[in-house]
Amino acid sequence: MTVIIFLIVLALLIFVHELGHFLVARWCGIRVDAFALGFGPKIVSKKVGETIYSLNLIPFGGYVKIFGENPYDESINGPDRNRSFVHKPKWQQIIVLFAGIFFNFLFAWLFIVIAFSSGVPASTSSYSQYTDQMTDKHIAITYVNPGSPAEKAGLRAGDTIVSTSLEEVQRSINESQGREMEIRYIRDNIESSAQVVATEGIITGKYAIGIAMDDVATLQLPIHLSILESTKFTWHIISATFVGIYNLIAGIFDGTAELSSVTGPVGIAGLIGDAAKLGFTYLIMFTAIISINLGVLNLIPFPALDGGRILFVFIEAIIRRPIKPVVANSFNAIGFGLLILLMVVVTYRDIANLFVR
Repeated sequence: MTVIIFLIVLALLIFVHELGHFLVARWCGIRVDAFALGFGPKIVSKKVGETIYSLNLIPFGGYVKIFGENPYDESINGPDRNRSFVHKPKWQQIIVLFAGIFFNFLFAWLFIVIAFSSGVPASTSSYSQYTDQMTDKHIAITYVNPGSPAEKAGLRAGDTIVSTSLEEVQRSINESQGREMEIRYIRDNIESSAQVVATEGIITGKYAIGIAMDDVATLQLPIHLSILESTKFTWHIISATFVGIYNLIAGIFDGTAELSSVTGPVGIAGLIGDAAKLGFTYLIMFTAIISINLGVLNLIPFPALDGGRILFVFIEAIIRRPIKPVVANSFNAIGFGLLILLMVVVTYRDIANLFVR
């Protein structure tokens, strides 16, 4: 079931991204030769008008083949050159390339609106202005540190701590002074307990078990407030993702980057499975966050990504002449190869971690 949900989410996100490119390219009068989900051999395909629509064997990706996006002689000098990407104004080229990113952001925003309208788990402190619209208030574990006493005891993110207050839980953990203590929690509507030994070093000057907790409640908003809060939340996630990617790239150059912070398809599939187990709202919120991450990643000015292609368009506008097709196509091919290599490395690490666990 986790694999099925992951493939559905992946196909949906790819479809949304490529649909953005497709619709805007058609709106600009550019010929679109293919619209595909997946790579490799075709499972099924059908030509409608001038576009071949296909579902391919390897599900991790997809593409829209826009006439002239990877320039060659026919798209530059052929009889249909007026409908080629390379002969369109620079502003049209940019909006075609940016359209997939924008559609990812728009899709995420719509999903977050649905979540806020349906009822979404939220921190009571972050949305204190909506206290009267909150139900099912409880103390939730929001994060479990890998390798921590809490993880070894079987506690998980999403568990509800049975206690009168967050402060009481924190005080009990610190006052245990390394003695074994009982944590009572609720998971899947079943109350259980875990025996945990708090240790020093996780939090400076205190005993801790390696969890983050928060006062959480289900927040359900009317549509106008859902739109408002979804816009704020979407912008917050976009900004946070930009900061995270910037820190990762900067860390590559100063030697502080950790590959463990990067998750590939296998790792994402596991996270999607965990979100689905917590409920439909968790799943659509997590899908929205993945969609935002996909959009932000594509903005990076790296060959083969939309951001890299946009950078080439800006360079052409500055130098007032097109970059030689062999140069542009070579850079994009090298960039695509490096991205595939990165995905293989990260996927190998994710699979290795599964065997370790």
